[in-house]
Amino acid sequence: MSVPAYLKLDEVVERYRNQISAATLRNWRSKRIGPSFIKIGKAVLYPVNELGSGLIDQSQKMTAAAMQMAEKKVWAQRS
Repeated sequence: MSVPAYLKLDEVVERYRNQISAATLRNWRSKRIGPSFIKIGKAVLYPVNELGSGLIDQSQKMTAAAMQMAEKKVWAQRS
């Protein structure tokens, strides 16, 4: 059985066992960050050879950065 060259959004989420959500991938696409992708019609496809462990690392770094930004907003509102 051959490995597919591209994965659909739900297949990427399943491959990473829900460590990265579909919403996160959509958000990254809108901000032009995260893994590369191609669109064919309405289908969004991710190249398998570009999906790796770095994807999880990036998700964790971005989550930490988002939490820091939220904390700064809370402290700014209290001042």
